[in-house]
Amino acid sequence: MDEFKLTQGSTYKVTSVKTREETQETEGTFEGITSMGSVDALVIDVDGQKRLVPTHVVLSIDVIEAAGEEEMDDEDNVHYM
Repeated sequence: MDEFKLTQGSTYKVTSVKTREETQETEGTFEGITSMGSVDALVIDVDGQKRLVPTHVVLSIDVIEAAGEEEMDDEDNVHYM
């Protein structure tokens, strides 16, 4: 199996834990990864609004549209809050 890499500008559908019984689906353009204290989160642009999805609640990521082969550079795209 090939290694999977998130690419900036790609469209993904992220399914994450909402409650013990429910999941939440977030579909939008991947902008990068950020940190909030000790928690890392995916930054997804949903209709012009930024949504942060903590990585520890992600159940699955579906590729809707891949932007290209250029992977994100971790050093340039991590923002600390």
